Amino acid sequence: MATSPLYPTHYPGLPAAGGGGGRRRHAHWWQRKWVRYGALITLLTLSGLVILALVREQTGTEGFLVGLGLSVLPVPLLVAAFRWLDRVEPGPWRNLLFSFAWGACAAALIAIVANSFATRWIATATADPSSADTLGATVIAPIVEESAKAAAVLLVFLFRRREFTGILDGVVIAGVTATGFAFTENILYLGTAFGTDQLTGDSGIASVTAATFFVRVIMSPFAHPLFTVLTGIGFGIAAFSADRHHVRRVLLPVTGLLLAMGMHAMWNGSSAFGEYGFFAVYAVFMVPAFGLLTWLVVWTRQRELGTVRSELPAYAMAGWLTAPEPFVLGSMKARRLAREYATHHGGRAAGRAVAEYEAYATSLAFLRHRGRSGRAGADFVVRERELLHELWSRREPARPALAYAARATAPVPALPPWYGPPYGHPATTPYPAYNPYRS
Repeated sequence: MATSPLYPTHYPGLPAAGGGGGRRRHAHWWQRKWVRYGALITLLTLSGLVILALVREQTGTEGFLVGLGLSVLPVPLLVAAFRWLDRVEPGPWRNLLFSFAWGACAAALIAIVANSFATRWIATATADPSSADTLGATVIAPIVEESAKAAAVLLVFLFRRREFTGILDGVVIAGVTATGFAFTENILYLGTAFGTDQLTGDSGIASVTAATFFVRVIMSPFAHPLFTVLTGIGFGIAAFSADRHHVRRVLLPVTGLLLAMGMHAMWNGSSAFGEYGFFAVYAVFMVPAFGLLTWLVVWTRQRELGTVRSELPAYAMAGWLTAPEPFVLGSMKARRLAREYATHHGGRAAGRAVAEYEAYATSLAFLRHRGRSGRAGADFVVRERELLHELWSRREPARPALAYAARATAPVPALPPWYGPPYGHPATTPYPAYNPYRS
């Protein structure tokens, strides 16, 4: 049989990932990774400094510090929620850091500059500042802000395609980007509200700061993530589509972006629906949409675990994995037990190796699923061999841990009826009946 990644003739001789003959082309200077990273870090740093100066100018130093302290409260919870969704195939932290920084710095800067310019232009053209503010909030702001946040999803989609393979990846990147954007926007709103309270002398529950905090941080911390997640779902479905479906891969992200803009516009325009318009939109649209999207991403998460259980047995039959591993890797509880076992017996390095083993095995399952569906790229064989190499190099700490997790989570077979309490003993009487299925 010819040597292949799925059916190797021998394991120890597996070449290192990325190996192969042929001369490598020298990349142009703008294609080098360090040049791109340097340019991106410089862009985000400059954006952060400018947005910091703009927000501080509008809120004052004291208002900025108050807004910063209050705005940071929901950030860990939101990031942890999106990270939890990404536990099946966790993406690298650098993608999340980039997404949050883009939302908090670049997207916020674009929004502040573009919204201010557009509102001033409308007010000058129509000579009606009140209508300019309303039009800016309901039309201009949704278009500008959702486009600015979608740029982060687009960049990850284009330059991190191996780490952007489905709906959950789009949801996580979009949600973390929007969390960063809302963080900066909340600093501005809460800092401005604090400045207003300083002028009027209000304090406590009756203050503008308390009302703003309640609406933006308590009631609707998920508002911006909810809008942008629609864009992320569009990109996620596009990533799941075959490369030959060019029209679909363009239309789906655009459709998601338009839906995000529409929901954002409805949210911003809720005050125009009367005194209770905000609460009506919140109850009728926002809460049901949040519940529906939560169900969708949880269902997608379970579906991905099912893909792991159905695709990995082929590699177990070929000898790359042990027989119980596909089922252990398809259970979040078993995966957690494996990591804990490895950390307890081998230290943090072993626990980290098992976590990487689980992540690479999940990527392998998704890759095979795309290949069987005709949606894999031209580098399918190369990528498969790379993933198998990563698994094989981590098998020493991973296999005992996964074997323990398999034993710990294996269902106990039901006992026959005749293994109940003996005749004459009531069912409530403790009786240590013999169980042949337990050692």
